[in-house]
Amino acid sequence: MKITVDFEECLKDSPRFRATIEEVEGDVCELESKLDKLVKLCIGMIDAGKAYNAANKQFVSGIRELAQQSTKDEVIESSLTKFAESLQEMINYHTILFDQAQRSIKTQLQTFVKDDLRKFKEAKKQFDKVSEEKEAALIKNAQAPRNKQHEVEEATNILTATRKCFRHIVLDYVLQINVLQSKRRSEILKSMLSFMYAHLTFFHQGYDLFSELQPLMKLLGGQLDQLVVDAAKEKRDMEQKHSTIQQKDFSNDDTKLEYNVDADNGIAMEGYLFKRASNAFKTWNRRWFSIQNNQLVYQKKFKDNPTVVVEDLRLCTVKHCEDIERRFCFEVVSPTNRSCMMQADSEKLRQAWIKAVQNSIATAFRDKGDDGEKLDRKSSTSTGSLDSGGEPKERSLKGESALQKVLAIPGNACCCDCGQPDPRWASINLGITLCIQCSGIHRSLGVHFSKVRSLTLDTWEPELLKLMCELGNGVINQIYEARREELGARKPHPGDPRHEVEAYIKAKYVDRRFVRRPSDEELRNKVVSLSKQEKRLSSSSEHLPPRPPPPTPKLRPASNASGQSAVASGLEARRDSLFCPDELDSLFSYFDNSSKLRSIKSADSGIQNSADGSREMLANTPSNNSLADAEAAESPPMAMPATLPPPSPCKEVVFYEPKEYSPGLQLYWASCARSLPDMAEALAHGAEVNWVNTEDDKRTPLIMAVQGGSLVTCEFLLQNAANVNQQDAQGRGPLHHATMLGHTGQVCLFLKRGANQNAADIDEKTPLTIAVEAANADIVTLLRLAKMNEEMREAEGPYSQSGDETYQDIFQDFTHMASNDPDKLNRYQPYDPQRP
Repeated sequence: MKITVDFEECLKDSPRFRATIEEVEGDVCELESKLDKLVKLCIGMIDAGKAYNAANKQFVSGIRELAQQSTKDEVIESSLTKFAESLQEMINYHTILFDQAQRSIKTQLQTFVKDDLRKFKEAKKQFDKVSEEKEAALIKNAQAPRNKQHEVEEATNILTATRKCFRHIVLDYVLQINVLQSKRRSEILKSMLSFMYAHLTFFHQGYDLFSELQPLMKLLGGQLDQLVVDAAKEKRDMEQKHSTIQQKDFSNDDTKLEYNVDADNGIAMEGYLFKRASNAFKTWNRRWFSIQNNQLVYQKKFKDNPTVVVEDLRLCTVKHCEDIERRFCFEVVSPTNRSCMMQADSEKLRQAWIKAVQNSIATAFRDKGDDGEKLDRKSSTSTGSLDSGGEPKERSLKGESALQKVLAIPGNACCCDCGQPDPRWASINLGITLCIQCSGIHRSLGVHFSKVRSLTLDTWEPELLKLMCELGNGVINQIYEARREELGARKPHPGDPRHEVEAYIKAKYVDRRFVRRPSDEELRNKVVSLSKQEKRLSSSSEHLPPRPPPPTPKLRPASNASGQSAVASGLEARRDSLFCPDELDSLFSYFDNSSKLRSIKSADSGIQNSADGSREMLANTPSNNSLADAEAAESPPMAMPATLPPPSPCKEVVFYEPKEYSPGLQLYWASCARSLPDMAEALAHGAEVNWVNTEDDKRTPLIMAVQGGSLVTCEFLLQNAANVNQQDAQGRGPLHHATMLGHTGQVCLFLKRGANQNAADIDEKTPLTIAVEAANADIVTLLRLAKMNEEMREAEGPYSQSGDETYQDIFQDFTHMASNDPDKLNRYQPYDPQRP
């Protein structure tokens, strides 16, 4: 509102004038406050805009880099380049907009505040001062006595002068007020109108820019529809091929090697062989061999130039080698008595390689008149192709695979809380599926109530997927909605207001209002039933066949004194190996090192080995402070038992009559009995996930889950905040117990969840000490790999996050086997402290 002051009224200095002045001064003070706030907000907006532009530039830079990386795909490269240019133009328009905001709002209003409002304040100071002087003169004039003429004259003169000065200053002050009131309107509107025109220009420029881009976007949209159709077709073809290959018999390891009979490239045969080095160590290295153009060559990597082993096969002979410790060996001998010792993976492959070399020699003699002609490999009877070993197993599930598996559980096809069909989210610690609205509400509850994960966007570990499949919406709703109908509570439906759904979910999971509390008798019956169930599980595994002991390494002394000296001098400065030969056999029996062990680093020697050389470096590193030239002999394949591992604990689990029955005790025995629904029910009844049984060596539910032998129950407790390092009365944590029982999958899980492998029990034994005493090479391998990875991360600095790639790959494989192929891990007897 515009407030003006009348000039005539100000000369009267009436109460009306004073009231008007007071109103104006309050209005101007509030105006100054609002303008200062607006200027500060404008400065904050400009700073945020500059930060946004900076981040946007980095994003556009990333698009350009992606376009450069996609040079082989012309459509992607040209489209991304065009999009990046358009986005860069929008960034420029944004920059102009923020510059205009700085000129029109910040600068212009700051000038108005500093100049015009400052003049008003100065005029106000003079007006207040002269008003006080006038008031004093009036009082003095009124107090002048009648009989003192000189005081009367003096008071009259002062009053006259003060009134004259007051009239002059008050007129100036009123003028300043009226000018300010008139100018404030124009200044504010001028700055804001300029800012709004800047926005108008910005959006017009953006509209024009994207109008030019629209035809390209429509064209790409049409192409994208076809690409989606093609991708779906390719996916179906891949799935069909995957299913066909998966049905093949891969029981014979010989089928994992491929033989190439492509006559166009001159390769008669190719595949992996171990080659004995000619150095003093006589080390064996795995290399890719091929017979081509009358030569025997090998490569370490695909891009390496082939190394020629035999220049002319016509001058060589090939024979079996049965006088060395390693199996399946053969030798190619040249006329100069220079030989090349090689080893195949099986007797069948050795015979195939020997026959291929012999036929290649014969073919070379037949074709010796024409040196430029390629070998006729069709005459060789050994150049057929064996079936491929198939693609590697999928380590984790993502997208549609996880979605289909979880939604196949009864009740999971709709949201657990509101019934919305086709949910795409899940709570992993509750084991339920959720729609997007309910998942957002679950996130707001906090991870101590619900941990939300996407069924289509996130990667799912095998043990977590099994956890989801063993619970489900039906099981959880029977627990958390047991009394809902009894209490008359209405369950939300799809489309209900968010606040109603949120209130219901909080009542269900936070307040647990609908959970049916068991009576003491019901709780007692439940605990006794679970303890009996655990006994049945234990007794069912008493008649399992004994598992074979781990293979023992065979050592071979150095060939001569000089060779031993060379070994000692070459390895003197290296530290002891983390792995002994037995553990290496365990490690490499699971994984093809060409695809898994890409690089294992030696921190002291500085040696970096490629995928094919990793085993060579590990196998030749001295163990147990020995510097002798030792080689681990190849052990025959070990038969894997076809039954699950017995859940026999370190000491016999005996049920006793407790002093008090509680939900924690129910969780305790349900964990041992591997009953996830009873575990979920105990947690819903208020059981503490880290409950300690003081009557049984202070064991926790997680330790009892280890005793039960189930990987999924351990995962469920860990997802519900179980302490992976909580110890019992013997000072043993879950990792100790899993190691003593030989549960390799659980050891792998606990190490991934941050278990402390350096913790010692009351006997001063760490998990690694126990694994070594039990001769369990699988668990020793995992523990030492985890320790090596930890040391490497510490050496790389405090900001290292990823860890060693070998460590991650091997742990993924152990996780996959523990969840999908547990028989493969059941090779060792549980730890027995009395065993010699």
